Amino acid sequence: MGEVAVTLALIRRFEGLFLTPYLCPAGVPTIGYGATYYEDGTHVTLHDAAITREQAEALLGWHVACVYLPAVIRLCPGLDNPDRLAALIDFTFNLGTGNLKASTLRRRVNEQDWAGAQVEIRKWNKAGGRVLRGLVVRREAEAALL
Repeated sequence: MGEVAVTLALIRRFEGLFLTPYLCPAGVPTIGYGATYYEDGTHVTLHDAAITREQAEALLGWHVACVYLPAVIRLCPGLDNPDRLAALIDFTFNLGTGNLKASTLRRRVNEQDWAGAQVEIRKWNKAGGRVLRGLVVRREAEAALL
């Protein structure tokens, strides 16, 4: 599945690897490659023990394969392009399934309005009410895949 490799590369690039818990720009405790919870559903706290690179890779793989890939396929059933699927998985990993579900982006994707989808995905560039350069760059990378 090419979309998984592309997705993992996007997530690694934009999340970075942190083996000890930290607060992301939105103020959420996070570990590894942007994970806010573990495979058992337990939320990350700032008091959690450090993890290894191997554990971070396994956690990332689990999130993509078991949570975000199925969610994107369910919410955007007409996707048949691996790059578009990868972009939407990365978006959903970063912002959550609820945001994709309620978004105009999803509507544009399901209408196969790719120019409109590119416009919509670029709007998701804020954390804590302010535009973040990292999110602008991430949304541009996703938009390029759409």
